[in-house]
Amino acid sequence: MKLLLIEDELRMADALKELLRQEGYDVDCFFRGDEGLAAICSGQYDGVILDVMLPGLSGVEVAARSRKAGVCTPILMLTAKGEYGHRKREKERKMGLEK
Repeated sequence: MKLLLIEDELRMADALKELLRQEGYDVDCFFRGDEGLAAICSGQYDGVILDVMLPGLSGVEVAARSRKAGVCTPILMLTAKGEYGHRKREKERKMGLEK
């Protein structure tokens, strides 16, 4: 299974890549949202692990744009925030990121 990891914190990205590779996953990594969006839209990944706070484009924006482009690849969102907040969840629901 080929996974795409989009994470701007180098140490976190390295740790996640190593753990996933030990479990047998093939992992590509990008550090910016805009670069990650292009990779998602390439259609070559079975799943995406996406940080919420990224340079270039936020993870929420990357997810929204990929869905708008018709990409149905499963996306797992990561965040270091303690609480993501009610207003953010409401906005995401309206963007079609939450069902």
